[in-house]
Amino acid sequence: MGMYSNHKLTIKSWAEEDRPREKMLLKGKKALSDAELLAIILGSGNRETSALGLAQQILHSVEGDLHALTRKTIADLTKFSGVGDAKAIAIVAALELGSRRQLLDIKKKPQVRSSQDAFDAISPLIRDLPHEEFWILLMDRANQIIGRERISIGGVSGTLVDAKIIFRKALEYQACGIILCHNHPSGNLKPSPADIDLTRKLRKAGDLVDVLVLDHLIITEGGYCSFADEGAL
Repeated sequence: MGMYSNHKLTIKSWAEEDRPREKMLLKGKKALSDAELLAIILGSGNRETSALGLAQQILHSVEGDLHALTRKTIADLTKFSGVGDAKAIAIVAALELGSRRQLLDIKKKPQVRSSQDAFDAISPLIRDLPHEEFWILLMDRANQIIGRERISIGGVSGTLVDAKIIFRKALEYQACGIILCHNHPSGNLKPSPADIDLTRKLRKAGDLVDVLVLDHLIITEGGYCSFADEGAL
C-alpha cells in the first residue's frame, strides 16, 4: 500500500482559477480581494487568462471603483472576452443584491438624527445612477422614516420636480416632515442656483400645509451635501 504524503498544498500550488474559492473555504470571505470575489462570480476566464485575470481586467476598467462597476450594463460587461450574457447577468445580479442589502434597515423605520443617517437611508438608491432622480424621505414626529418615494426621473444634468406631487405624497403618508434628495451624476456636490431656488420654494410650500422640509441632500458617489448642515435652508 502506498504512503500518503502529509505535505499540504499551498494556495500558490492550486490552479489559479480555483484559488479564490479555496481561499474562501480556508480563510473566509473577508480574506478575499474584490478581484477574487468577482472571479468566483465569473467562474472561468477566457483562452488567454483565468477567471482571476479576467476579474482584474474588469476592475481595472473602472479603476477598482465598485460604484462605477455597478453602473455597467450587461452590454458593457459582455464586451470583455470571456464574458457572455450569463456571466454579465450574474455580476449585475450580485451587485444589485449588495445594493438592496444596504436598504434593509429602512424597513425598520430608522430614526434620522443627522444628515448622515438620511444619506445612509437613500444613497444606495441613487448614488450610482447615470441620470438624475429626485426622491423624498417621509418622516413621522419622532423623525423615523415612514416612507421613501421617487418624485421624478431626469437626464444627466437635471430633473423636473412638481411640488404638488411631493406634498400629495406627504399628506398620503401623514408625514410631519420630509427630506428632499437628488443625485448629481457629475459628482459635483455644489448646489446649483436651481437647486437653491427649488429648496426655498418647497420649504415655503411645506409651511402652508404643516409639513416641514427638514433638509435637502445632494448625493454623489463620493458623498453628499446637506442644505441643513450648510445653513442653506
